[in-house]
Amino acid sequence: MDLGEAMNVPELYRGLFDDAAVFPPGDLPLAEAVPAHLAHRAAPYAAAVGPLLAPVDKLAELALLAPEFPIVVTVPTGRLADALKAAAGLPLAGVEYVAGEDVRAAVAELDALLPDGVDAAVEVPRAASPDALDALAGTRYRAKYRTGGLSFAAFPSVAELAGFQVACAERELPYKCTAGLHNAVRHTDLGTGYEHHGFLNVLLAAGSSDREQATELLAERDGARLATAVQSLTEHQITRIRSAFTAFGTCSIAEPLEDLARLGLLENS
Repeated sequence: MDLGEAMNVPELYRGLFDDAAVFPPGDLPLAEAVPAHLAHRAAPYAAAVGPLLAPVDKLAELALLAPEFPIVVTVPTGRLADALKAAAGLPLAGVEYVAGEDVRAAVAELDALLPDGVDAAVEVPRAASPDALDALAGTRYRAKYRTGGLSFAAFPSVAELAGFQVACAERELPYKCTAGLHNAVRHTDLGTGYEHHGFLNVLLAAGSSDREQATELLAERDGARLATAVQSLTEHQITRIRSAFTAFGTCSIAEPLEDLARLGLLENS
């Protein structure tokens, strides 16, 4: 498939891939990431592309580049007020706020400071207690969950991730994921030996409220089976899945799209 030719992006993947090019392992300089993101937004696959993600410490540099597309800022605990001040004048679409151990305090801080029309995803600890998710349920904020990183310990097991997804489903709490989901299908990275979750696995598991079934879907390594399962989804199931699992950050936009094409799930129109 040629990513430069016209294509129809299926609803299941629309806005799914947040552009995290400036974060590890991509580490693209902002001066390159901004024009690259602009090119993604003008490409035939633009419907699949979410906002550009930027760390709060890069906002001054970002302002000099004067982007005209939506920006989401990642914010460490305790720096929300500083981040919102630094983002003044930028097309701020949302923040991703690290909650720390006190999610209720993070929610209260967002309620007090976040402008209307600005989205927020609250990063919860990997071993988040039910109370942490309860603090987000019923608010206008999503949860954010880490599905990988630069160490073996950064990758949750299938049981752990399934537990998080089902707990969110029980609370009707939407969530996004970050890190480690560049590929469509669960696999072992040959260079590091790390077990990577596949974003197709996560999508399918997002449609289940049964922990055992979600665990089985996350553990599946057969791309053809996953592709068949995706192709059999109804419109109602797709809506339910994307209402739950809203997006994930990826330092490469092309890589996940190419994976979909290899599985026959994305074609030129």
